[in-house]
Amino acid sequence: MRKLLLVWLSCLLMLAGCAGLGGRDPLHVALAGVDSLPGEGLEMRMAVKLRVQNPNDEPVDYNGVALTLELRGLDFASGVSDVQGMVPRFGETVLVVPVTVSAYAMAKQALTFAMGDRSKVNWVARGKLSGSGFGGVRFESKGEFDLPAGLANAPVPSAPRN
Repeated sequence: MRKLLLVWLSCLLMLAGCAGLGGRDPLHVALAGVDSLPGEGLEMRMAVKLRVQNPNDEPVDYNGVALTLELRGLDFASGVSDVQGMVPRFGETVLVVPVTVSAYAMAKQALTFAMGDRSKVNWVARGKLSGSGFGGVRFESKGEFDLPAGLANAPVPSAPRN
């Protein structure tokens, strides 16, 4: 009975400690740019620049970043970097993450582009700034952009018929 009471008290103390860790506003992460990198074989590589803003009163230290990108609801690119640094309190920093796009992901995007609405492209960037603490700080950023009118209205090539 005594051991059971000790276990319950320990659990309650741990839960109270975890509740005190909250209260942080989420980081704001925006895509700041994309540059081309040399690829290998059928893959495409890009350097994705992320602008990370910290709206909190305490800096966020990080030691690594992971990033996944979706276009039109489909997985598109992913990458990791062992970059380390700090996002200052009420400050911002730009991180560069190399990502890889597989030939399969490019083919899926081309197919959905040919078969669907070609005027807008929605995207989602999800990731994690790894650091001390409980697994780091996760983030998600979403957006949409309009394609140039010439590209959006271009005819879709059809397959040759015999």
